[in-house]
Amino acid sequence: MKASSICFPVAVLLVLIGMLWGIQMAISQDHSAMPAHAHLNLLGWVSLFLFGIYYHPHPTIDRSGLARTQVSVWVLGTLTLTVGVGLAHTDHPIGDPIAAVGSLIVLLGMLLFGWVVLKGRGDEQTAARRLTPAE
Repeated sequence: MKASSICFPVAVLLVLIGMLWGIQMAISQDHSAMPAHAHLNLLGWVSLFLFGIYYHPHPTIDRSGLARTQVSVWVLGTLTLTVGVGLAHTDHPIGDPIAAVGSLIVLLGMLLFGWVVLKGRGDEQTAARRLTPAE
């Protein structure tokens, strides 16, 4: 399975959850969880979709276990952080520690993505040198 084929459907699922959550907040007139809603939409929709856009035109990277791991870590971190922020902003004391753990997981996900990008650049340059005729 390719990383991009995980990114796109999960991003759509998370934005639908975020949109429904936003509608629920509007109907109830209780916007206390708005920061969690924003985190879910930004990390779950925007960032995840952007990862998919990066992975899709790089098929070797897209099929790598590292890319799939990065996406999985990102999704786990996004969900954990969103729950933690939601709990923290609705006055549940357990929210802050959960948000802290989620933040560290998301940070790990971004470090993995940075590694994938840097490693991929090196792989692409090596492949380009192999394809360039010797002079």
